[in-house]
Amino acid sequence: MVHNYSGETIQFQITYKKRTTIGITMDHYGNIEVLAPKGTPDESVIQLLEDKWELIQQKSKEQKDRLLGPQKKVYEHGESFLYLGNTYPIRIYHDINITQDNVVFEGEKLHIYVKQLDDEKIKQALKRFYYKQCKALVEKSISSYQSNYKVKPRSIRISDSKSNWGTCDSKLQLTFNWRLAMAPLKVIEYVVVHEMCHMVHLNHDRSYWRLVGKIMPDYKEQEKWLELSNWKMTI
Repeated sequence: MVHNYSGETIQFQITYKKRTTIGITMDHYGNIEVLAPKGTPDESVIQLLEDKWELIQQKSKEQKDRLLGPQKKVYEHGESFLYLGNTYPIRIYHDINITQDNVVFEGEKLHIYVKQLDDEKIKQALKRFYYKQCKALVEKSISSYQSNYKVKPRSIRISDSKSNWGTCDSKLQLTFNWRLAMAPLKVIEYVVVHEMCHMVHLNHDRSYWRLVGKIMPDYKEQEKWLELSNWKMTI
């Protein structure tokens, strides 16, 4: 079906099922499907689509962006980067008198101070910022959740892994990916809980997941964020 709303064309499919409420789903390509109880008037479906149109547009853009994959960043004023789950524009300052390139998050912007206007220098300054923030956030989370465990990590390090958000080895050494600083705080906490639970259960058996669920009942929501958003976590 097709419906015009606020100058936009909404294309959607209605599937009638044995259910009590109307639901809206979207596939990986941004195609909209409305799941409705049998006998639902078209007017009710259209009203829901109009009420949710802003959210639908946002989700559709996210799906299409995901299909395109990570886009090459441009290190100029206004380019956006993720930090704690939100995107913020960067502002670049060229100052030959500073002792070291650095990044400061302030006023809803990532302010980048560099001695030399060079893309690689800006990128490395951002990377150091994420490393530093990740270490502080991880250590704070470990401290917050430590009371749930009888054992403590022997060491905590931040890495540049291409395949893992975090690891725990048999020596209770915890390692975390610096890109976690781009994720929401709750997601960071989940990865911390995930790895700390490996201090008790090294594998992913049933006992392990029971412990994770006991400490963080909504952990699947945090896993879903990582699954849907990891392609955006790049500099």
